[in-house]
Amino acid sequence: MASARPITMLKTRTTTAIAALASLVVLSACGSERAGSAPGAGTVAPDVPVTGADWSFDTVTVAGEETRAPAGAHLDIARDGRASGDTGCNRFGARVTVEGNTLTVRQEQTTEKACTGGPAAFEDTLRKVFADPLGAELHGERLTLTSSDGGTVLALTAAPPAPLRGTTWTVDSLLSGDSAASLPRGSEGTAYFVIDEDGAVRGSLGCNRFSTQAEVSAGTISFGEITTTRMRCTGPEMQLETKLYEVFGDSAAYERNRSGLTLTAPGGGGFVAVAKPSPAAAS
Repeated sequence: MASARPITMLKTRTTTAIAALASLVVLSACGSERAGSAPGAGTVAPDVPVTGADWSFDTVTVAGEETRAPAGAHLDIARDGRASGDTGCNRFGARVTVEGNTLTVRQEQTTEKACTGGPAAFEDTLRKVFADPLGAELHGERLTLTSSDGGTVLALTAAPPAPLRGTTWTVDSLLSGDSAASLPRGSEGTAYFVIDEDGAVRGSLGCNRFSTQAEVSAGTISFGEITTTRMRCTGPEMQLETKLYEVFGDSAAYERNRSGLTLTAPGGGGFVAVAKPSPAAAS
């Protein structure tokens, strides 16, 4: 997809993480029944509080062999159970349900980049592990997910979201309703933008540089009139620019997570941007 993608912690990282995790909304109100005759048997077991948080994959252990997860691999779970993630190769959307200490991830859509090496192997591992319910253990800001057969263990860490303002957001995928698609081939890394503290927006639509003004309210960004350069482009950059212009030319619902920003126009079109400078922004 096209290219262009800070929260102040006042206390120690551990204190902040504990406070954040304490506020997470559990997904399943019913929980699960505890069996046995020990004290408290028959009471409702609370769900592991993993929703409303953004998780970075740290390592994957398969048959006792531990491997670092690819850079950027993460799983961001909203309070309503909707989730988005990145395997280090492709982005995906999913539904997450929690019942007691059991977590189920049902992938619903994914981009289709071709990858090799570590990212491809990690993606394949996630696909297989997500096919079955996972055991979840939470210790402070560390989350461990274990496959039903115990052969695969995923280690994750809670991560704070990138700030909306002052971050370089690079467009990474396009949205149409509930579906996500890769950027037109050849336009990757060309579209990006920054929202300054005063609401000024500047960046690239893929072909032309642009500027506008943003008014941010709860869950919505309203954009003002767009000013652009007048370069004539053809091919993938212009395809991408046309899609992005539809979003920046109106108001859009936004959702921010650990490393991503989703903007959705009223008609259902939109895009996902990641918090990192694009090659074009750096040049």
